[in-house]
Amino acid sequence: MEISLVLTEKIASKNLTVLELIALGRQPYTNWIGSLSDKDTNAIQDAITKVGLQDLKHKKCYELSDGQMQRVMIARALSQDTSIMLLDEPTTHLDLYHKANILKLLKSIAYTTQKTILFTTHEIELAIQLCDKMLLINGKDNPFGQPCELIEQKHFDSLFPQDTVMFDASTGTFRVKK
Repeated sequence: MEISLVLTEKIASKNLTVLELIALGRQPYTNWIGSLSDKDTNAIQDAITKVGLQDLKHKKCYELSDGQMQRVMIARALSQDTSIMLLDEPTTHLDLYHKANILKLLKSIAYTTQKTILFTTHEIELAIQLCDKMLLINGKDNPFGQPCELIEQKHFDSLFPQDTVMFDASTGTFRVKK
């Protein structure tokens, strides 16, 4: 397998434990009964450790907060041991603290595992601070590059209507025009 995927949809059964849900990430590698090998067990434990879920692994998923559940879904994708992880809006429904934690976690995983992590987000300011490269979907030229390059090239300046939202290149933030 080359790509693991984390979607925004809710899981079918929140009655699973964290460990059971993460173990489902190894399903493509198991036999027809779903037996886990030592390699599978090691991949699961490694993902739990990397994402910091040791204290939650025996909890039921329905007992978790949205931020904890998102970490579990990232661990499930990580347990698949693919070279690319693709995430759709990994910070949806999270407060600022948990959004920053998830994005910092993804950055850490990318660096420690040498995996490519691609994700969609509307959290532009956080992405500017934490991403190595960004693709701005602007409906025209869709610029791609390092955040500092995109700022220098003024691509954020035209992302929103100027009479409503303005980009401050000195702080890397957006300001509502009053």
